[in-house]
Amino acid sequence: MAEIVYPPVIWTALAAFKLLDLKFHIEGSERVPRTGGAVMVSNHVSYLDFIFAGFAARPAGRLVRFMAKKEVFANPVAGPLMRGMHHIPVDRSAGAGAFGAAVKALKSGEIVGNFAEATISRSFTVKDIKSGPIRMAAEAGVPLIPVALWGGQRLWTKGRPRRLTQRHVPITILIGEHMHPEPGDDIAALTTELRRRMAELLDRAQRDYPEASQGVWWQPAHLGGTAPTPEEAAALDAAARKPRRSTA
Repeated sequence: MAEIVYPPVIWTALAAFKLLDLKFHIEGSERVPRTGGAVMVSNHVSYLDFIFAGFAARPAGRLVRFMAKKEVFANPVAGPLMRGMHHIPVDRSAGAGAFGAAVKALKSGEIVGNFAEATISRSFTVKDIKSGPIRMAAEAGVPLIPVALWGGQRLWTKGRPRRLTQRHVPITILIGEHMHPEPGDDIAALTTELRRRMAELLDRAQRDYPEASQGVWWQPAHLGGTAPTPEEAAALDAAARKPRRSTA
């Protein structure tokens, strides 16, 4: 697979990281396999999570093929980049095609990135997750790697103005222990376990974050921040979906 687009995008991102002096803290990068397929599953707090989750695989010399909603591929700017980096479009009304494409990529030795919550978490906690990553890993016979991202929400997240020029922001990336789903396993139980592991990693990232403080919008409510509670976030998400349904 020719890599014409991905390397320049990485170089651009690295230059931006250096210019902004982002303070990266990465743990567990040795858990990203240097060869062979794997499913990388991350929480979702920022529109920049694709970049940061991909950065987690850089020490292993790997490129991540992310699953993303098909609307991103229709964007005149992002679309050509997404296709050039061989990411995988997801039609949420017909997900079988994306699932098959992901399994094919995994069997060919690629790392596939997935945000199992499907949308950004406004509460900055791990929402209910989809079973797709577990099923993909089981069918392809590859490990599944939970990842926690924290800090990117301060630059650009749902419902807040973009602050892409903010400098010196700490970014935490934690890569957890592998899971090894197999055909015939209890998918629901493994999905629950995956969510537990993701939540545990995220909680550690939040509690150890160097700039954690009370009363800030980017901190979850249970840690003293002013972000919506999970219940309030669910209500906001439901309200945001209503206009789309009414115009369908």
